[in-house]
Amino acid sequence: MKIVVLDGHVLNPGDISWASLENLGELVVYEETAKDQILTRSQDCDVLLVNKVRLNEEHARALPSLKLVGLLATGYDNVDVKAFARQRIAVCNVVAYGVEDVAQHAMALLLELCRRTSEHNEAVKSGEWSHLGSWCYWKTAPICLAGKTLGIVGYGAIGACLGRMAHAFGMRVLATNRSQKPAPDYTPFAFVSLPELLAASDVISLHCPLTEQTRGLINGPNLARMRQGAILLNTARGSLVDEGACAEALRSGQLGGFGADVLCEEPPKLDNPLLSAPNTLFTPHMAWATTRARQRIIDLMAENISNFFAGHPSHVVNDVQP
Repeated sequence: MKIVVLDGHVLNPGDISWASLENLGELVVYEETAKDQILTRSQDCDVLLVNKVRLNEEHARALPSLKLVGLLATGYDNVDVKAFARQRIAVCNVVAYGVEDVAQHAMALLLELCRRTSEHNEAVKSGEWSHLGSWCYWKTAPICLAGKTLGIVGYGAIGACLGRMAHAFGMRVLATNRSQKPAPDYTPFAFVSLPELLAASDVISLHCPLTEQTRGLINGPNLARMRQGAILLNTARGSLVDEGACAEALRSGQLGGFGADVLCEEPPKLDNPLLSAPNTLFTPHMAWATTRARQRIIDLMAENISNFFAGHPSHVVNDVQP
């Protein structure tokens, strides 16, 4: 078996191991792959692994030896899964590799927006506290989470994990999900509709997949439905948010804060309206990137490949069987 990884550098810049994939056969890892290199590098492989490289119908038609495409991630919007299904090429992804990792990052964004620890740290180091001479001061009053309501849009594993963290901070938790899920064993908690969640939440965190139905979900009308001054978090997909409408809501005060690990275009252009909006906090799509989570991606993908060629495929997203 020959396995080719087209964009391995982001996943593994050298601090984790490819061993579980190497044990399955010949492994070729390219750090990055340009569009015009995809077919040449993939021509004779049995398994093609990508993270963010885009694969389309042209690639599906031109790779006769290919049996399995593996997404080294959960989201698969960069692969035309229907086109590969027409060629009887399976596409699989990796799920639940970084549940706690991403949930912790969402909570870190929320805590930073509420407590402004980095801003006050810099003020202390710059001498601002020393010059004031007062025993304490704050640039903005901190916000306590206890008694606030967190609304979770997409109550999968990550959303559920964040809900448990929020409960530990004394928050009430609301959730909305496209399919029925069991309620957790803590209270107060309730499943509600999206309009109810938007109207009742002090903090809204996005954890749903990007689909045609969810693209631009947080738009002008839905921002207007939120409580004035609510905080919005996005560690899912950038295109869930209408960035222009979000920036306008931040400037008007309708939205009190926005913390995001993802944007519509990554990296963003410098004229992205959110970058100049007030009360924002951004990280560069790194919530998933702990060494623990990245190693799990590799190891879980090795399991997917083994299962597929053993005749019992796992996490295939386009219904193609071996």
